Amino acid sequence: MSHPHPELGPPPKLPKGGLRVTPLGGLGEIGRNMTVFEFDGRLLIVDCGVLFPEEEQPGIDLILPDFTSIRDRLDDIEGIVLTHGHEDHIGAVPYLLREKPDIPLIGSKLTLALIEAKLQEHRIRPYTLEVKEGERENLGPFDCEFIAVNHSIPDALAVAIRTGAGMVVATGDFKMDQLPLDKRLTDLHAFARLSEEGIDLLLSDSTNAEVPGFVPPEREISNVLRNVFANAHNRIIVASFASHVHRIQQILDAAHEYGRRVAFVGRSMVRNMGIARDLGYLRVPPGLVVDVKTLDDLPAHEVVLVCTGSQGEPMAALSRMANRDHQIRIVPGDTVILASSLIPGNENAVYRVINGLTRWGANVVHKGNAKVHVSGHASAGELLYFYNICKPRNLMPVHGEWRHLRANAELGAMTGVPKDRIVIAEDGVVVDLIDGKARISGKVQAGYVYVDGLSVGDVTEVHLKDRKILGDEGIISVYVVVDSTTGKVVSGPNIQARGSGIDDGAFGPVIAKIEEAIARAASDGVAEPHQIQQLIRRTMGKWVSDSYRRRPMILPVVVEV
Repeated sequence: MSHPHPELGPPPKLPKGGLRVTPLGGLGEIGRNMTVFEFDGRLLIVDCGVLFPEEEQPGIDLILPDFTSIRDRLDDIEGIVLTHGHEDHIGAVPYLLREKPDIPLIGSKLTLALIEAKLQEHRIRPYTLEVKEGERENLGPFDCEFIAVNHSIPDALAVAIRTGAGMVVATGDFKMDQLPLDKRLTDLHAFARLSEEGIDLLLSDSTNAEVPGFVPPEREISNVLRNVFANAHNRIIVASFASHVHRIQQILDAAHEYGRRVAFVGRSMVRNMGIARDLGYLRVPPGLVVDVKTLDDLPAHEVVLVCTGSQGEPMAALSRMANRDHQIRIVPGDTVILASSLIPGNENAVYRVINGLTRWGANVVHKGNAKVHVSGHASAGELLYFYNICKPRNLMPVHGEWRHLRANAELGAMTGVPKDRIVIAEDGVVVDLIDGKARISGKVQAGYVYVDGLSVGDVTEVHLKDRKILGDEGIISVYVVVDSTTGKVVSGPNIQARGSGIDDGAFGPVIAKIEEAIARAASDGVAEPHQIQQLIRRTMGKWVSDSYRRRPMILPVVVEV
């Protein structure tokens, strides 16, 4: 198994007849999925998603792939193939189309409807090409065939990309539910047919590669939900991903069976479920779904609210309910269902929400105490089965953290893929398929691009470090007025502390130290404001560290007169 090395440099020019695969996201992380394929001077992108921030990224709304390596080649892009409509696969599309709005988007009906609604908010009207499973489209030198796969959203597709260098199959996110709610199975017959033709490189979903066995059928959740509905005597509030149409369908079915009305809460939930209903992917009995404003007129035992926030997102409806910052107030006897898995890194945020809801008297039903979620990703048993069908000549695990990628690579090796043909890469690592063998050839820039409000890419790791220091340790400001000629103190130092836990009255000893340090510097002829600022920062920093074992941000302000 080959793997990247930190010393990798830029890749060489792609040899004629070779295929280059460059993942710009989705490797070593859960989310931000984006892969660039290059052949004969042309590019094809598969997926363009976002990653959601963790606690150590305060103030960040979204994390995008880094488009730097393709920014000067936007005219070479034949299109963006979208495997399905989850945010971690389509969420960054608006930001790429801002740079070139006419890049074609290729995907299934529901996927394109979801991205078109999102692009409308960005005032972008895309060029789209709707495809279905079993269809083939020539996108420049890329002959793309689309294959039905089962996932936690309807209309998911894998894509087989035929080029002069061989055939690459990208699974997207998939599982092999044998009893799917929409009766749309992962098309193993199609994968077997592709295997007979010869799959030169398989890019396979790794998210559940560590989990043994097979994912339980989605329909098993229905009985659990019916049991929760039967025993709930007050309102039921369900938190789910805004694109999990199958899960919402089961909620609607249970609500209809138990005589409850349903209201969607949250802009993305209302938008996506409206799209799914209009396109026929969501079956809604007449009169079942009502506007949230009408709920006050209904008795509590007839109410179901469906909202976002299953991952503990701070601004989502459920988090705000837990914090008493939402018009919907949790009251004793309410039942809250978290109908989703825990994305790695979100555990603390989710448990904070669960604790907050429990504090107000809610009965919280979640994956830890009831079977209210099954994964949308193939487990180890399914992946073994899948590899034995596909028989790939080269394997590249994608979509997962390092432990998932490694586990997936081991599964591939167990089914007979030669270890020297299993490529474990990370974001930015370039893999070339030449003469039938995949090998790492270099690395391109593929760092995090942060979205903070309307700012895209302006916030850096340095800014996040500063924010973390401010949040953890606070800030101490030191104001000093000095003579511009002599450098001696005219007024101050005046010190103010915020969030440091140090009382303003405690700074007497360090004021004397700062005055002494500035006077000593002035006698040595130091009068430049920047040098005096650095001197103040060092003196104050050492005193705070020695006295309190803390490291707040020190902000010295030197004014010359």
